[in-house]
Amino acid sequence: MDISALPARERILLTAHDLFYADGIRATGIDRVIAASGVTKVTFYRHFPSKDDLVRAFLDHRHGLWMAWFVDALGRRGAHERSDDKGALPLLADVMAEWFADPAFRGCAFINSTAEIGASVEGAAQRAREHKHEMVEVITGLLPAAAPARMALAQAAALGVDGAIVKAQMGDAALAREAVDDLRRLLQALGASVGASRPPT
Repeated sequence: MDISALPARERILLTAHDLFYADGIRATGIDRVIAASGVTKVTFYRHFPSKDDLVRAFLDHRHGLWMAWFVDALGRRGAHERSDDKGALPLLADVMAEWFADPAFRGCAFINSTAEIGASVEGAAQRAREHKHEMVEVITGLLPAAAPARMALAQAAALGVDGAIVKAQMGDAALAREAVDDLRRLLQALGASVGASRPPT
């Protein structure tokens, strides 16, 4: 996408997003963002008084971008049309497989940022927690409404998703496929527990 015609703030943010996600927050200096976005230092600091401000904006932007993709990817696979006892939980493996196959995949920006900067950027850890909480809420919606311990099952599935993301990030395409297979087995087990725990009719 050609961002040269966009307003300066948006240009800076989109540039920072791509660089922070691909190369890391600490490894990407402000001067590099300024040069790549084609703005002056004065313009940059008018919109982002510090790198911490840019990091927080990056995380907010990434959250919206990823959640929109996640919900759309589930929807494209008919997540809201599943009415069986196990719900649509197994679709998570297919959604992750789609993401892992993207050449731009570099893991979860929120897991990465927590590992990189921890609590050193005020508000960053909170944004990561909120992102994961919203992911769990979406996953909860994949389970039958009457499923016992619905939130606990969704949290277990989310933990499996995060584990698969980290594993896929650590290797090549073969390891990514292995991560998806591992996740699929976990989701199948969780789905089976939903059906087994439902009272007889």
